[in-house]
Amino acid sequence: MNAVSLFSVFFYLSSALWINAVAGALTHGPQSDGKSYDKNVKPASQTDVSVSLYINRISGVDENKEEISIDVFLQVIWEDNRLAPVEDSSLTKQYVELTLAERDTVWVPDLYIRQLREMKVMSLLEELSSLRLYKNSTLVLSIGATIIFKCDMDFVLYPLDVQRCPVDFSSYKYSVKEMRFRWRNDNALTFPKDFGDGFFRLPKYVVSFFTEPEPQIIHYGDDNHSSARLEITLSREVKSYLLENYLPSTLFVSMSWGSFVVVPEIVPGRMVLLVTTLLSLITMFDTVRNNSPDALELKCLEVWLISCTLFVFFALMEYFIVLFGIRYDKHWRVVAKQSHATHVAPPAVQLQSTLSLGPNTVETPMNSTHSRERENGLESAGLKIPSGGGATNKIQPQEADPSRISPLSRSGSFQNAQQVTSVMTRRRVHSFRNVADVALMYAGSQRGRLDQISLIIFPLSFLIFTIAYWTMYISESNRKKL
Repeated sequence: MNAVSLFSVFFYLSSALWINAVAGALTHGPQSDGKSYDKNVKPASQTDVSVSLYINRISGVDENKEEISIDVFLQVIWEDNRLAPVEDSSLTKQYVELTLAERDTVWVPDLYIRQLREMKVMSLLEELSSLRLYKNSTLVLSIGATIIFKCDMDFVLYPLDVQRCPVDFSSYKYSVKEMRFRWRNDNALTFPKDFGDGFFRLPKYVVSFFTEPEPQIIHYGDDNHSSARLEITLSREVKSYLLENYLPSTLFVSMSWGSFVVVPEIVPGRMVLLVTTLLSLITMFDTVRNNSPDALELKCLEVWLISCTLFVFFALMEYFIVLFGIRYDKHWRVVAKQSHATHVAPPAVQLQSTLSLGPNTVETPMNSTHSRERENGLESAGLKIPSGGGATNKIQPQEADPSRISPLSRSGSFQNAQQVTSVMTRRRVHSFRNVADVALMYAGSQRGRLDQISLIIFPLSFLIFTIAYWTMYISESNRKKL
């Protein structure tokens, strides 16, 4: 054999070994039972799988669908002692990159993300994924993907709400006795340099990430499963809501207090101020309700706006009471005084002046006729007028004869009883009317003090409400963060 033949054989063998090493040819070592490699069988009786995430960015938060979209590079790490790269001095790296065809022959964990809504593997010229086999039989599967997680959100504390979204990485069919998922010991979560110290700022949220150091146990199917849990916390930015909603509504309520110092007789000015403020708050409440996420109960911001609307509404009701008092003071009180002066007359004085006759009174035929009629009428009623000039001109009582009492006098007695009853009723109504008069005078007249008292009570009540509101909801929000 000449030198050319030997050189050809040597070049062929060297080329074959180099191609095999670059392609990452695998040496499928025999299992403990002597069988060949089976990709459907996991490497050991209990396999440890480590997970790590490189969070590139937060794509968005959809409050209506309750979803979080994140661009990540996911790494799944496990050890398979049945596999090892070909030992060759030409390999300069610690790992071998497996091809797509070789990936189909290797066992990979059945990763299951319980809160997963959708996962899209990124691709540009080709799919962003790789599977590397290291010299110590460790395999690392890396995938660049956009993951959409489902998060159960509660917006009762909106905009002071804090949303906590757990994400569990686990196995679908292997129980906790067969496979254990945990976070990688070093660099379990990594972020870009411009990301921040474990948090990312969105226009509405501050998003932070935490990993549970110990594996979690979750139950689904027929058994318990091990899980590596990622905790995503969404804390809402409150500054914009303070400037857009809380500050304007507080100013509207404060403006309504200015109506207490306006003269009540200036109805257009005071009414326009209160009605405009009330309509502005109602419009603000409607806008917030349409643009905010849905909740099972009244949201924190809605409670505030409803309370501010009620404060302005009560100020408007107070002005109505003032106007009613002014109207009563100006008109009804004058009419009541005139009616009282017209109907009240002293009957005893009229009777005395009618029946008192002096001794020197000249009795004309007409007078004598009237006197006889009066005498007959008084006698029939049990009274007698003594005659004679020297006697006093007073009515003297006389014993009434039952036989001489006429039916007309009996009906007069019944009418007198009715008059006494009506007088008592009028007295009770009059006493109630006096109380109402005093209340209306105190509330609505120009001498009243209802506006002065309201100018103190309304701001004080709103201050107490504000302190109670922020104390209660901030403490609840802090409790959600823990």
